[in-house]
Amino acid sequence: MKQEKWLLCPVCGSKTRLKLREDTVLEKFPLFCPKCKLETLINVRKMNMTVIREPDAMTQSQ
Repeated sequence: MKQEKWLLCPVCGSKTRLKLREDTVLEKFPLFCPKCKLETLINVRKMNMTVIREPDAMTQSQ
């Protein structure tokens, strides 16, 4: 049987509504946390999660 674990929020550390298995692969997945109400882009491979940090929008100067 494959190992399963709950996917935890990278911001507050609480459980989300998703479970991961060993063979789960997620790319650019928008993870929503019901506790802190934040959405974070993540990648998951072999039960290891990495947070995708996107640069803030730049203002246009004239």
